[in-house]
Amino acid sequence: MVCSFSGIRNKEVVDLRSGLKIGFVDDIELDTVSGKIVSLVVYGKPRAFGLMGRDEDIVIKCSDIELIGEDIILVNFEQKSISTKTRSYLVENLLK
Repeated sequence: MVCSFSGIRNKEVVDLRSGLKIGFVDDIELDTVSGKIVSLVVYGKPRAFGLMGRDEDIVIKCSDIELIGEDIILVNFEQKSISTKTRSYLVENLLK
């Protein structure tokens, strides 16, 4: 399957384990030798309207991607906490 970056960028990323909407793909990391996508990047939420920078970016390896659908990308994301664009969550609390 061939996807353009603009096609991937318009898809929302959702964690399968917790059901959290992580955000939309903001950037990708490429292997310059093979030209293949290594990971997807969702920028961290801005602090103080972006004046104080932003939280850490969420980097999702291609091996964590379970499904790329028409409107959504489902990932199996192995992290203890996830900071989405709106809030921060502890995954352990969501899985109880």
